[in-house]
Amino acid sequence: MNGFRIPAGEAGTTAVTAATAAATVATVAEAVDGPFKSFPSGLHDQLRPFFADITEEVVRAIRTEIPEYARPTDDTYMQVVHQGVEHALQGFLQRMAEPDSDGEPVRATYQRIGRGEADEGRSLDAFQSALRLGARVAWRRINALVDADLLPRHVLAAFGEALFLHLDEMAAATTTGYTEARLHAAGELRQRRTRLIDLLIVDPPASVAAITELAHTAQWPVPRSLAVVVIDRGARAAGPPPIVPPEFLARFDVQPAVLVVPDPEGPGRARAVVAALQGLRAAMGPTVALQEGARSLRWATEALDLARRGVLPDTQLVRCRDHLATLLLFRDEALVEAMADRHLRPLDGVRLPQRERLAETLLSWLQCGHNASEVAARLAVHPQTVRYRMRQLDELFGDRLHDPTTQFEMQLALRALDLRRAARTR
Repeated sequence: MNGFRIPAGEAGTTAVTAATAAATVATVAEAVDGPFKSFPSGLHDQLRPFFADITEEVVRAIRTEIPEYARPTDDTYMQVVHQGVEHALQGFLQRMAEPDSDGEPVRATYQRIGRGEADEGRSLDAFQSALRLGARVAWRRINALVDADLLPRHVLAAFGEALFLHLDEMAAATTTGYTEARLHAAGELRQRRTRLIDLLIVDPPASVAAITELAHTAQWPVPRSLAVVVIDRGARAAGPPPIVPPEFLARFDVQPAVLVVPDPEGPGRARAVVAALQGLRAAMGPTVALQEGARSLRWATEALDLARRGVLPDTQLVRCRDHLATLLLFRDEALVEAMADRHLRPLDGVRLPQRERLAETLLSWLQCGHNASEVAARLAVHPQTVRYRMRQLDELFGDRLHDPTTQFEMQLALRALDLRRAARTR
């Protein structure tokens, strides 16, 4: 049901918002007291017989001139529009009769109306247009009554001031209710999206049905796939969180912060993620199915840790898919240490500078398919230098240097050591 809907429930809000709203309405209420006290006693009784006709004319004008309220076939809808107009005009009469009253019933009514407008998902533009239109119609009818000598002319100025201050009071109360409802709805939506993130990254995984149901209440279109990004906010954790696209799910109340990116392989997704990071270091896990967010989170967390250590490039966004071998190597560093201890022990007997040159040459030789010329080009040395070093390595390792299984494990261990060494020099 749309229009001047008056919901039964009360919407909550923060203490700061409530205090600000109350101050706004109180200020308007103080201004209203003056002109209402200027009316002669009994004037409201003279005016009351005409208010039924004025109400009908205001309702017709709203139905005709405000497209959002033009629903002639919806009787229930028109009843609540009529009720809203009647509350406004009867509240005006009540203030005339009791100028010392605080006008709280009218404010309470219009706060509920404001909450109703927010619940309908509309802005207040149409409602405020309806308020202004109603005031113009009422003012025109008051002038007509004065011209017909049915009301005294000397009260016309007070009527104008009271009518438009009454309009301000209703507008302020409506805005208060509207803001409360929007904040309440935003808080509920934020809570649902937080729960949805937790459900997407839980291990063992939740069912697709459970994820889909919560995604619907969180107003999040269910994607075919997703990726989890972890963000190192560091010293900026106390500042305002980054602004992310509405289709992303984000939690910035944890460290590292978490971003769920739907359909991450879609066009423009990578650019949107980088733009949202605002220069923060982050790692993006692999693209996974809907219920496998925990795996994407785990890989992203490991990649972020390696980026902090300098093992992975300290770029703004480290993508796990670009560093799978490194992630595999550093998944169990104790195992890599065991391989190094088993297969590279002969290098321990060589002095440090020479040991590093031999290790570097051995790794390049294994990576280049034992081609001395390619190794020389990679290391920027003469091929004869490579051959000399390889003779030294052959003396150190003997037949093990030519065993395929040993070569494979040597390459893994040397690659891990090389990455660590590079990280120390960064």
